[in-house]
Amino acid sequence: MEDRELISGIKNKNKQLFKDFIEQYQKLVLNICYKFVNNSDDANDVAQEVFIEAYRSIEKFREDSKISTWLYRISVNKSLNFLRDNKKTKITDSYSGDALKISADSLQTNTSPETNFINQERKEIIDKAINSLPDRQKTAFILHKKEDLSHEEISKVLGISVKAVESLIIRAKQNLQKKLISYYKS
Repeated sequence: MEDRELISGIKNKNKQLFKDFIEQYQKLVLNICYKFVNNSDDANDVAQEVFIEAYRSIEKFREDSKISTWLYRISVNKSLNFLRDNKKTKITDSYSGDALKISADSLQTNTSPETNFINQERKEIIDKAINSLPDRQKTAFILHKKEDLSHEEISKVLGISVKAVESLIIRAKQNLQKKLISYYKS
């Protein structure tokens, strides 16, 4: 089904079309939320909030952009709000559950458990460094490196110029480099 039909149906309060909309975009929303919150249970909660917000604000959707761009923006905002609201929890909480599992990406048939552990530890260190970036740098970096969005797409999601996106990504890389160098020195 085409996006215009979905949007039109949702605006007319067609619940079946809203279910279709969720099915079509659930993976995209979950992926972006997970990349920010690093926990599948939290990502599911945030994704639900994203779809609730999308339903509530469907009238505001201007069809001059793609639905995916609009959903990226809502997902990023809801994820950042979640992180801000839960900042008081222990850092270790954000690395419980999913992050302690060895990811399928790092598992290879010829790697030892020690190598898998080291790879997982590196991933946690990098994720922690990314999560410590200022929100706008973090968002631009995640959308570019983890979601493979172009600078132009990121500029639409964030509502800023392409030059501003490039600047944010450069500063994010510089800050990550400093954080990781200082971590490995200590």
